[in-house]
Formats: sequence, structure tokens, C-alpha cells
Amino acid sequence: MQGPMSTPLPTVVFLHGYLESPAIWPDFLDDHFRDYQVLTPALPGYGPADAAPDYSLEAAADAVRAELAAAGVGRAVLVGHSMGGYVALAFAEKYPGLVAGLGLFHSSALPDSAHDAEHRARNRTFLEEHGVAAYAEEFLQSQLSPVHRESLTDAIEQLQAIAAAMPLAVALGSLDAMAQRPDRRAVLEKATYPVLFIAGKDDHAVPPEKTHEESLLPDYCTVVWLAGVGHLGFIERPADTRRAVRHLLDAAFDH
Repeated sequence: MQGPMSTPLPTVVFLHGYLESPAIWPDFLDDHFRDYQVLTPALPGYGPADAAPDYSLEAAADAVRAELAAAGVGRAVLVGHSMGGYVALAFAEKYPGLVAGLGLFHSSALPDSAHDAEHRARNRTFLEEHGVAAYAEEFLQSQLSPVHRESLTDAIEQLQAIAAAMPLAVALGSLDAMAQRPDRRAVLEKATYPVLFIAGKDDHAVPPEKTHEESLLPDYCTVVWLAGVGHLGFIERPADTRRAVRHLLDAAFDH
């Protein structure tokens, strides 16, 4: 326990992805980050009884800023899974002086391609016609590498339950926010802090070629390529992805 005169612990913020919640993090974090102050905020609309008419990534970045201010935190490392990475990039664009490090956990600074836009449009139609629970049941398992689809059924069922609890308005609002996000490669080019990409070689949502292109932009960048991993490395390869985040924290805070 910290005494009243002790130095505050450095802070790391873990940002969940689309149709996820802070409940994705406890097993991943466990006791492995006890030497840091760890924040796992719910993004706007994802908290209990949280009515958030603005689902934009920029509004989410402002909400993260408010969480840091409330916790008395100055600079922090931000690690975002998928949509959480989009929020981290929006935060870094708006508040660059508050970023000690940036972790893109199966995420990207690139905007949607035409193919991505078509895919999101199909997802929107499915959600409107069948609801969030059906969407989660239909699409979540495909985010795993084929290597893990039989062995990680319990974890997928947990993620499906988290997603199914989300209101349709949140699902659609977040989907639109991701579709409308701008190109934020300039954030990576201007980064004065270490950047980490965690990339699954079987990730269809953020394919390896996209990560490779972006990884050449920052001044200081590490890419962790993981075979047999899709879009959910925090459950597919928790030890390896946890170690990658620890290395980012060491670089950010000069441990």
C-alpha cells in the first residue's frame, strides 16, 4: 500500500472494444500489473444505466480524459483493444501531452476501406433485423483463430453474454462511430512516446498487412506478431500479449 508521501504509481488505461466492457480485463490483468495504477473505464454507453447520445470516438476520448482527471492522473499509457484502440488514437490526437505510450491491441489508425464500409453496412442490417444477442452468437467466434475455436468456447460464451447485454442503440451508435472515424496515421507519425502493435496473423478484422504499413510510421515502435491468433489475443495468447504490454510500460516509464 502506498504511504501518504510515496510516489504515485504510473498509470495504464485499458480500453475495451466494440460490444465489450471492462469485464474483459480481470482475467488478463490478474495480479500482473500490481506495480501500476490500472484504470479500465467503460466507454460512453457501455456503463450501467449510461445513456450516451454521443457515441463518437472523440466523445469517448473526452470521457477517458475525465476519468484520468478524476483519478488525479497526468500522463498515462493507453492500451486499446479494437475499437478501444480507435478511442486511444482519438485521445492521443486531442491530448498528446498526456500520452506516455500507446498500445494498439488488434487495432488500426487507418480509416475504413470501401470493403470495410460494406462489411459494417451488412453488420448494421443484421443488428437491426436480428438484434445484438444474435449478432454476438453469429460473429464473435469467427474473431478467434481456427486454432482456438474449440478450446476457448467458455471464453467466447462470456464475451457473447457481455455483448448480448448491450442495448441495440449502443451497438448501432458505436458501429456508426467506427465507420466515420478519420485517418489518424498522423498521430503515429507525430508520436513522441513508444507505440506497440499487437497483431494476430489470423486477424481478419485488422489484417497483418495493415499493421505492417502502420508500424513503419512511429519513431519508436514494437510489433508483436502472433501466429495462431485472430482478433482476441487477450484470451488466445494472454501470457504473450500481457508480456508485450509490460514491455511497452517499461519503455514508457523508463523501468
